[in-house]
Parts: sequence; C-alpha cells; structure tokens
Amino acid sequence: MDRVSSASNIFPTGRDDITGQFGLIWQVLKEPLIVPALKLLVVVCLGMSIMLFIERVYMGIVIVFVKLFGKKPNKMYKWEPMKDDIEVGNSAYPMVLVQIPMYNEKEVYQLSIGAACGLSWPSDRIIIQVLDDSTDPAIKSLVELECQRWASKGINIKYEIRDNRKGYKAGALKEGMKHSYVKQCDYVAIFDADFQPEPNYLWRTIPFLVHNPEIALVQARWKFVNSDECLMTRMQEMSLDYHFTVEQEVGSATYAFFGFNGTAGVWRISAVNEAGGWKDRTTVEDMDLAVRASLKGWKFVYVGDLKVKNELPSTFKAYRYQQHRWSCGPANLFKKMAIEIIKNKKVSLWKKCYVIYSFFFVRKIVAHIVTFVFYCVVLPSTVLVPEVSVPKWGAVYIPSIVTLLNAVGTPRSLHLMVFWILFENVMSLHRTKATFIGLLEIGRVNEWVVTEKLGDALKGKLPAKATKKPRIRIRERLHLLELCAGAYLFFCGCYDFAFGKNRYYIFLFLQSIAFFIAGFGYIGTFVPNS
Repeated sequence: MDRVSSASNIFPTGRDDITGQFGLIWQVLKEPLIVPALKLLVVVCLGMSIMLFIERVYMGIVIVFVKLFGKKPNKMYKWEPMKDDIEVGNSAYPMVLVQIPMYNEKEVYQLSIGAACGLSWPSDRIIIQVLDDSTDPAIKSLVELECQRWASKGINIKYEIRDNRKGYKAGALKEGMKHSYVKQCDYVAIFDADFQPEPNYLWRTIPFLVHNPEIALVQARWKFVNSDECLMTRMQEMSLDYHFTVEQEVGSATYAFFGFNGTAGVWRISAVNEAGGWKDRTTVEDMDLAVRASLKGWKFVYVGDLKVKNELPSTFKAYRYQQHRWSCGPANLFKKMAIEIIKNKKVSLWKKCYVIYSFFFVRKIVAHIVTFVFYCVVLPSTVLVPEVSVPKWGAVYIPSIVTLLNAVGTPRSLHLMVFWILFENVMSLHRTKATFIGLLEIGRVNEWVVTEKLGDALKGKLPAKATKKPRIRIRERLHLLELCAGAYLFFCGCYDFAFGKNRYYIFLFLQSIAFFIAGFGYIGTFVPNS
C-alpha cells in the first residue's frame, strides 16, 4: 500500500496533471504577457469610453438647446406651401419621381405600392417607379399585376426589372435613373418596400427643395408599426429612436451633417448627379451618396415631426444580417473616404472634423468596439487577473451616464433599460466583428442580405397555428460566437463569485444569460416554416 500511495504522489491522475500544466502555463504567461496586454487594453478602452462619453454629452447639450431655443426646419429655411397657378396650371408643380426598390417582397409589396400611389400630388406631375429585382417568378408576377392594377386607375406607374442584381439596391436605383422619362423629373423620393408614407408627404417635403436651391435632401423620421411585437423590437426602437431624436436632429440643426437613411427621403436629382450618382462600392450606398453630396457643399434638412411608417426586423436572423450590413458598411466607407474628406476644399474644417471624428470614428467604429471589448472581454478578464483593475468611473459612472443619455429618445421604455443594455452588449459582438471586416475589407465585406419583412403575414398565421410549435431547425437557431461569449462570461462570473473581490459576478451572470438566450436563438419572433 505504501508503494501504491507513494506512486500516486509521484504520478498524479491524468486530470490533475492536465490542470497542473494549464496552471503552470498560466503562471508563466501571466506576469510578462497577459498583465501588460490587459493593462494596455484597459487604457485604450477607457480612452474610447471617454470619447464616447464626450460625444453623448455634446449631443445631449445640443439637443436640449435645440428643443428649448432652436428653430424648426421650416423656420430655419424658407418654406411656403405649394400654390396653384391658374395661368400655367399643374406645370407650376415640379415633376417628382418616386422609387420603390424591392426584392422578393411578397409580404409587403402591396402596402408600399399602395402608399406610394396614394401620395397626394398632381397626377400628371408624379411618376411611381417600382424597381423589382425579385428572383422568384411568382412574386414578380404579383408585383407586376399590382402595378397594372394601379395603372388601370390612372396612376402613372412604371414597372422596371433588370436581368441581374449587380450592385443590389444601389444598382437598381442607378439603373432606374437611366430611363428617358426620368429626365423630366426634378426630385426623387425613395421608399423601401415596407415603408408607407402618408398622403401629404410630398406637400411637406418638396417646398424645402423648391424654395432653397442649396438643399439636396429632405429626410423624414421612421415610425415603427411593430415596435410592440416582441422584446427584441422594443430594444431596436430604443436604439433607433436615439438616432432619429438626437443624432439626426443635431446634425440638421447645427448645419453640420447627417446621413441619408436610405429611405423616406427626397433628393434633388441634380445634386445626386453632381455627387456622382449611386455607387455600389459598399453596403451603405445611402451614406456614401450623402457624404459625397455633402462634400460638394449641399445641405440636408431633417424633418423630425414628419414620420413614415415602416417595419422593424422581428426575427433574430434578419436583425443580425441587418446589423452586419449597418456596421460593416460605414467602417468600409470610412476607410475608402477618409483621405478624400480631409483633402476636400469645398466644406469647412468644422464639417470635416464632424464627419470624420464624430459621425464616422466615434459613432460607427468606437461605439461598437468599446461596447464589446471593454464590457464583454476586458472587464470580465480583470476578474481572472486581479493585478489589473478598472477605475470605478470607467466601469460604472461613464457607462451609466451614456446609457441614460441613449434612453432619452424612448421614455416609454425606461423600465426596460437593463434588458436594453444586455441586448446591446450581445449585439456588440456581431457589430464589432462586422466593423473589423469593413475596416480590413475581408470576408463578408460586400455581403448584402435583404432584411426579411413579415408585414401582416405573421398576424394571419399565428392564430391558426397557435397550438403548434414553430418548426425551426437546431442548426438555424444556434449561434456559436454568442454561446462562446456566454460561456466565458459565465466562467468569469463563477470565478469572481468564488475567489474574486470585484463583485462583477451579478453583471457577468446576467450578461452570460443574455448571450446564451441569443446563442440558442430564443429571441425575436418565431416564424413557422410551413
């Protein structure tokens, strides 16, 4: 027995041996490599947090002054309602082109075409152009039939198709502008397939362009018809409301710059042409055009009280694809245009600084990276490396203030703030990955997946199948990156609970649960496959 006992001391069990080897490697690497690297990351992340904090505070101060003392757009610029002229008749009104790009939009094509055809404007001074890139012959037939139905009612509607999808949406819009009848148009209004403008939309936007020759774009706000559909759509509403209530408003009110949202806006066609037209070099063709037009000296107007109804993506798959495009595209565009913006001589130094630093660098790059790297990697890692600490102002105070400033756009959802924080941190993983893909121009940099819209289809399906569980394949629901992040955060939470002194474990456990929920696909709306 003594020999066996002594042998077991000399030759420990396999599991203990492996654990000991990992512990030895950890101790060897910790002091010379891990601790300095983590300290550097803490400094970098704190620097980015301060940048984001200053940006949010600046935005908050400006929006308070705008709301209290600022002038509305129709006071900042000349705005008069369009009036009839008996002598010239309807020719007094400018010719308006309305473009509706769509791709296999079976659930919403009738809504968008119907809303566009319902716009109040002299019938001989408006052209509705449906740009159908659908690949499903059945859907193409339905869309064409809908256009013919409206044409039979006297609506000047054109159904346009092309033999390829080169350039995706940008390619469709560019191709649409080549038709001969477009030459007679002065302005072009663009609505994505799920957008439903009110009949008075053109009456409220066109006067800005008619009476102010320096204005190139009039952008309206989005109104979400399905924001209460599920918790995920409520979270999206909180993020987008800040964008429309604060970011777009500040950019417009300070005569600086704001990005075209790709839809619910009216462009001066001459400004589009002068800026070089639509380009498909990135997945954010709308932002690309807006930046180029701004560099030519054109001004934009944001009309926040003019709202256009549309639909938020309510499935997690659709939302992930959308966020990849919205994060990758701006980073890629920043890489392509930074030098061009710096060298531009037509705009002021203030505008160039605003576009490069505030619009692109802080909002489109820093905001994504710091959210994931700091709160989901660095902060949890300090639990395992107690030699590295994060000051309380960086770990608690700054993120709390930034969160409160972000939440002001949606007061009705303040009670959901904790869920919003956890959800945004989960999505920051996807956005950070997409941002680096855009900056490095690798992998899925030019991937374009049209955001799935459900329209009224889901409402019609659910009651009849309420007793049946949606048939969703496990492979389609599992997201390995989210599951790995959740496992790491859970491990750090357990370690902090057992051995740590930071007391981060409450946050770590909650955040790991959020990652697991997303990783297993239990978020958003479930759509039955049949």
